[in-house]
Amino acid sequence: MAAENSRRLFNVHEYHRMVDAGILSEDDRVELIRGEILIMSPVGPPHEGAILRASNGLFPIVGNRAILGVRGAIGLDDWDEPQPDIFLLRPRADFYTKAHPGPSEIFLI
Repeated sequence: MAAENSRRLFNVHEYHRMVDAGILSEDDRVELIRGEILIMSPVGPPHEGAILRASNGLFPIVGNRAILGVRGAIGLDDWDEPQPDIFLLRPRADFYTKAHPGPSEIFLI
């Protein structure tokens, strides 16, 4: 009988505890998607240029009506904390320094 492969899924709390324990670093290019810790692809010049072009075009349009985020973590649910290249958030006085933005605070990913 063949052994079955199994995956260990992690929730957001466990994912953050890995950073606290030094298993993961805040500098690691990883994100939590559907409970899996995925390594993010390196960003090459064409990708970087697209991000810069998009943020440069969006900023004058949204002004102070939204916060323009670039490569930050957003909390979608207990199993997902992606780090999208660019996103728009509901304005908040603390600029999300106390917690990652959640679904109700995300205008666009």
